Amino acid sequence: MGTAEQRAALADTILARTARREAFSVPKQTTQGFDALKDMAAWRDTLIAADDDDKLFYAILRMSNARRDRHLSVGLVPNGIKPSFTDGLDADEGVTVGSAREAPIKIMADFAEPGRTWFVADLAEGVDGPKAGSRVIAVNGMPVAEYANAITPYVRASSREGSLWRVAETMTIRTAEIPASLHGADFRVEVETDSGPARYAFPWLAADSIKWRDLSEPTYPGFSTRLKTGTFDVLVPDDGRPVIVLKWHVFRETLVKDVDSLVALGARNGWLDRAMIVDMTRSRGGSLGAYAVQRIQPKRFKTTFGTVRISDIVPLMIAQRAGDFERGQVLDAGSSEALDNGRWQRDWFENDLREAVARGDSITKPVPFKLAHAPKNSDGILKPAAVHFRGPLAVLSAPRRGSHVDQFVAIVKDNALGPVIGMSAGGYSNTWEWTEVLTMPGTGKPLVSFMWSIGHTIRPNGEVLEGNAPAPDIPVPLSRAEALTWYGTLYGKAIEYFGSVGHPAGRGNKR
Repeated sequence: MGTAEQRAALADTILARTARREAFSVPKQTTQGFDALKDMAAWRDTLIAADDDDKLFYAILRMSNARRDRHLSVGLVPNGIKPSFTDGLDADEGVTVGSAREAPIKIMADFAEPGRTWFVADLAEGVDGPKAGSRVIAVNGMPVAEYANAITPYVRASSREGSLWRVAETMTIRTAEIPASLHGADFRVEVETDSGPARYAFPWLAADSIKWRDLSEPTYPGFSTRLKTGTFDVLVPDDGRPVIVLKWHVFRETLVKDVDSLVALGARNGWLDRAMIVDMTRSRGGSLGAYAVQRIQPKRFKTTFGTVRISDIVPLMIAQRAGDFERGQVLDAGSSEALDNGRWQRDWFENDLREAVARGDSITKPVPFKLAHAPKNSDGILKPAAVHFRGPLAVLSAPRRGSHVDQFVAIVKDNALGPVIGMSAGGYSNTWEWTEVLTMPGTGKPLVSFMWSIGHTIRPNGEVLEGNAPAPDIPVPLSRAEALTWYGTLYGKAIEYFGSVGHPAGRGNKR
């Protein structure tokens, strides 16, 4: 554990490295009313006083989370700090941890009454429990608002809405990101009923053993699935209405192939003039969203840009990336077809970024995001692909996830490609991150891995995206009153929009 003096030096090291490396989001700190460095420094005394692994780990975790950045985690490393409970933590190779466990019940926040009302959203099949929509009164023996406040500092989130969503999800997950003292041997919840309070206790179960009823998940009755891919599912209505729904899953390695399959299916079936609804409410992040936007709608658009803050770790990053290029690795989850075989990005790393370091620049010039879809001198304006969907577009959004989801939504919103319906996405996106192992000053003992966000994603409208998610064009906050009908309401708003622009997918124009 080192001495108090060494732990003080550790705290100061974290603060100093953050001050010179972090790409702080001014919009995020302004709108949320906080100062990341000051809030981190507020945990310095707690870290100095930490005299066991649990206390030291959670002091570092809370110092990290004071930046309010969903991407930035604290992880376990070989021979480092090992808290008494490790399930669900991020870990470097060589460290074994268990999977987080879940209770067979889900809780959601009511965004019509943010921070005041929480409700039951779902139950596992065969489980006796409260009705979906029931108002939650207490969790694990604490009033629900008090419990939410207790776990909030341990839940990584970049926006207020994102924090509420993540806190609600985390209530029913037994993960070591939350101190064990806030969990019990089982999950206990108290709900409000017509006949008075009702209490329930649920066991902690392996997540893959739970079969959910999906009472409050996106469903599309009257639709048939015509294509299932790793990126999205393609649904079309049985009544012939000229609309397509993409239930988006993730932006990962198969995106290019999957989007090409969608376009081929649309051309083959005469669907290219259909209206398109992209349901992003359950999607995870990744990359290459602009490739999809070029093919699912008919307008030119500007893509996202990115920067890197110049600091002591950028030369190390350049060297690391050079090795990646030599091994043929481009981007994080990229495709050589979409990335010009990585030549644009490699040229920028080996020339522009090196020159910025040599000049002593503080930050790089914005370039199209990770040089994935356009070269460094491009204005970022992308044209639709040769074959593309030509009907109107609507996007359904929620704060459950972000990262490349946020970028996709920002492209649609800032280029007026169609309405964003529902709520803001999670509000977190950066260009690059840097992770290194913290060691105890004076001993060199490895402790944990610690991350920094070292670059900004720039929205097409020129604003920093981190903590600054685009607001929906048609706001529909999730509420307890619509616990079981919210997604149907979002779909209905999209159909109404299609009618307003004269497309036959609009209500009353079935065919």
